[in-house]
Amino acid sequence: MKRYLYSLVFASVTVTCATSAFAQNVDQGKKFFYYERYKSAKDAFEKVLATSPNDVNATYWLGQTLYEMKDTAGARALYQKALAANGNAPLLLAGVGQMELLDGKKDEARQRFETAISLSKGKDVAVLNAVGRANTEAKAGDPQYAIEKLTAATQLKGFNSPETYMLMGDAYRKKVDGGNAVSSYQKALALDPNYAAAKSAIGKIYLTQRNAEIFVPAFEDAIKLDPNYAPAYFELYYYYFNRDINKAIGYYDKYMTVADVTPANDYERTAIAFASRNYDEAISKAQQNISQWGDKADPRYYKLIAYSYDEKGDSVNAKKYLDDYFTRQTEDGFVPKDYAFRANLLSKFPGNENEALASFDKAIAMDTTEVGRSELMADAAALAKKSGNRFMEAEILGQLYKQKKDPSNVDLYNWGFAKYQAQQYATSDSIFSQYISKYPNEIYGYLWKARSLQAQDTSMTKGLAVDAYEQLAEKSREIDPEKLKGQAVSSYFYLIQYYNDIKKDKDAALKYVDKVLEIDPANETAVRIKDILTKPAKKPATGKAPPKK
Repeated sequence: MKRYLYSLVFASVTVTCATSAFAQNVDQGKKFFYYERYKSAKDAFEKVLATSPNDVNATYWLGQTLYEMKDTAGARALYQKALAANGNAPLLLAGVGQMELLDGKKDEARQRFETAISLSKGKDVAVLNAVGRANTEAKAGDPQYAIEKLTAATQLKGFNSPETYMLMGDAYRKKVDGGNAVSSYQKALALDPNYAAAKSAIGKIYLTQRNAEIFVPAFEDAIKLDPNYAPAYFELYYYYFNRDINKAIGYYDKYMTVADVTPANDYERTAIAFASRNYDEAISKAQQNISQWGDKADPRYYKLIAYSYDEKGDSVNAKKYLDDYFTRQTEDGFVPKDYAFRANLLSKFPGNENEALASFDKAIAMDTTEVGRSELMADAAALAKKSGNRFMEAEILGQLYKQKKDPSNVDLYNWGFAKYQAQQYATSDSIFSQYISKYPNEIYGYLWKARSLQAQDTSMTKGLAVDAYEQLAEKSREIDPEKLKGQAVSSYFYLIQYYNDIKKDKDAALKYVDKVLEIDPANETAVRIKDILTKPAKKPATGKAPPKK
């Protein structure tokens, strides 16, 4: 999650000029941080500390910058060293608490936060923001606690910090409460109408919902509010990457005019070659960068080569480079699509189906969006079905149904049918009973409930499916007599067989024969059965010898 830091006092600062044009102070370092120009922010904070090594603000923000640059060890060491020299600095206490949350030390972290708030008498917005940020950023953080402290900040006299509402919005996002998140971001915009980060954050809410009609204009509006807000350019570049490469390149070029030059940007240039379908060029450029940087090369180059070979139909080389990527990438560098791509690639090699499904499980666990998880689950279920693992297919489709906020009749049907195919008939019976309850005017629930019960009583001796087939016949005639005539007829034949063969009740069997003939008078099988059942019974032989002539 990105940091959002801005203040009205920065509104006059323009970032289009070169970094060297800024006097290096904490506020300007924070400005770079807001624009997610972390390299420039790091340089600014380090220059402040070079002349003022005990500057608490510079130390805190340098730690946050290092964290954004994925140098958690550096941030931890910085905070611990500074706290040893100044144990009563609330911002440093909040910073150390954040590191403790990263280590899973929730109780110790909470004590640090409460001490920081107490030392600042609960009246320092910067400290309350730091506590909120820590609990929002760290996986082990408590978003509700963050919201409580950030709300307290908004109630302080003279409060005027859009950053607070940004952090509050992030905390609500962590709680998967999009409505309150958007409301918080809008409050940030109310305090500062040019606060591009808030508009971009609103876009991200709708991005997780795949609602392009809202998130694309939101990112475009963020740029209009502040043409120097690099993150919005990058979001638009990334969105168009697989849709319109020319638009993507345009946004990337604009992004580069306001972003720091980093090795990651070189990677994106190579990725553009891939998106342009210049796979050989993408492979060549990526290999050149790997040769140039060695072990320091961005691991994603290996993934990019794997994707390129996969597009060229070379699964062997694709797998080789993807294996290299998984060996070199850090744990926090993986994204859900990495595991999904690995699953699909593994599925091309017979014998790797279980490993492929395990990769899908990891992808699903990582994805926090309903839409993303649903797509991954559907892909995983398709792979399980293709590999003949109907049990796994049913399990995945069950997860898919349960995790959707508004599952459809198709979702329920697919789950129930997969259970039937996996021969888990009692469960499929239960699922199709739900289907009947939810969709009483559709035939599928009645049909597969009857078949599920029949599969549990193949000899018919228990009569488990009798009522279900009776109901299936009635509903077939009620819902669509012409289209579903076949279902009604087959149901009646099941009942004919049950009453004649199992119950030895000829009259009941004849009743269902007549029902068949009601809807299908020319049914030869029904006519023949009726003829058999209505013939008088043969008189038993007397056992006497015939008379002599």
